[in-house]
Amino acid sequence: MTDGTWITLISLAVTVLFMLGTPVLLVIFYWVVGCSFVMGLTLDNAGAELLNVFNKGFALLAMPLFILTGDLINKSGIARRLSDFAYACLGWMRGGLAMASIGACGLFAAISGSNSATTATIGSMLHPEMVKGGYDERFSAATAAAGGTVGIIIPPSIIFIVYGFLMNLPISDLFIAGIVPGSLMVLAMMLACFIICTVNKWGFLIMLSPWRVFKTAVGAWLGFFAIGLVLWGIYTGKFSPTEAAGVTVGFCIIVGVLSWPLNKMMGSKPDTPVEEKSLASMVVVEGFTPLDIPSIVVRSAQITGILAPLIAVSVVMQQILSLLGAQSVIGGFVTGMGGYYPVLFTAMAIVFVAGMILESLPVTIILAPILAPIAHSVGVDPIQFAVIFLVGASIGFITPPYGLNLYVASGVTGVPYFRLLRYATMYLGSLVAVWIAVAYFPSLSKTLLPGGFLYEHIPIWIGALTFWN
Repeated sequence: MTDGTWITLISLAVTVLFMLGTPVLLVIFYWVVGCSFVMGLTLDNAGAELLNVFNKGFALLAMPLFILTGDLINKSGIARRLSDFAYACLGWMRGGLAMASIGACGLFAAISGSNSATTATIGSMLHPEMVKGGYDERFSAATAAAGGTVGIIIPPSIIFIVYGFLMNLPISDLFIAGIVPGSLMVLAMMLACFIICTVNKWGFLIMLSPWRVFKTAVGAWLGFFAIGLVLWGIYTGKFSPTEAAGVTVGFCIIVGVLSWPLNKMMGSKPDTPVEEKSLASMVVVEGFTPLDIPSIVVRSAQITGILAPLIAVSVVMQQILSLLGAQSVIGGFVTGMGGYYPVLFTAMAIVFVAGMILESLPVTIILAPILAPIAHSVGVDPIQFAVIFLVGASIGFITPPYGLNLYVASGVTGVPYFRLLRYATMYLGSLVAVWIAVAYFPSLSKTLLPGGFLYEHIPIWIGALTFWN
């Protein structure tokens, strides 16, 4: 048989393995090994390339640190305080608790940078509360899954770090470019949530209380400080994204360890309603002991141990695809579409389809080096295309048959995967609308960067951020 026939058979075999539930990492690894044998490449070459990915990837050091940050803010109670604040602001509207869970996802994402961590944390905390509050359990789980999509768009973002590493783009610029699109995704999903809940009359309303809003804002001050610390440091150039991740981890450890004895002295309990807590007790989060840190680090290391090999093996896969001519085939197809918008929307369609069957990391590593140069050749700004590409990849988290966030939400809530699909598709429409808007209006991803609208027209805000620079 010819090499092409062998590669086709190998591809069909790993596709069957994927459909049978084999982890994506092993599927890609089997394909890489099989194709290496067919093409006469030694496994030494593959091993060297795997090692080389991390030897030259200083920016990738931010990934495990931001994952650790997410686990620390969850364990310390900061995530709970952020969700309490969101509920105090939105609970008076129909669907307020569901919208609050989406808002909490946005706030959590602004510290953790992970979609799965966002979905798992907010889903495990608020899904039981939503079911008690009169929401359909399927809708509640789908809301957590959809809200988690912003985890890789609102900075800091693990996938932006990977994209910037691959395409040699400033990660700090990518972070800033994701702020407005990520915020629009949150608002669009809140609107969809409000419409769904209004039609179905779901959710119990609470009275809008300025005192409750103020008290929960005080309780969430550490979360706001962590968000501001990351954005301020990166925006002003005080530290790189990798250094920002390290600073945030240090901050969360100090806050968690110091808060635990203070919280015990005040006698506050995590399950105490906000109304019954004193303002003084709201200032201090639950925290954790130094003995809890090893278990938190191990949990983060387990997630990193899944993602890091996936990045490495996907890079090798992309190299083999280049040797097979896949880059020229896809490039020729996309370029043949013609002008600016035909090329851009064709690239978006490819990302959307790929996101239905693959996780965002392999989608990014395999397709970004192919599609980004083509988009740039027709005039698409590299930073804007990065945001367009990754918003599309994030939508893949709730598109079947893969839909990673749907699996995560199913796991933490106990609602079967296929029962989530009906309500997930309702959020899908709002996300696609934002995606098209980001593609059609370049200013949405460039507005906070030098030369952008807000950068040029709000000098006081810019001055406040750059005062210490």
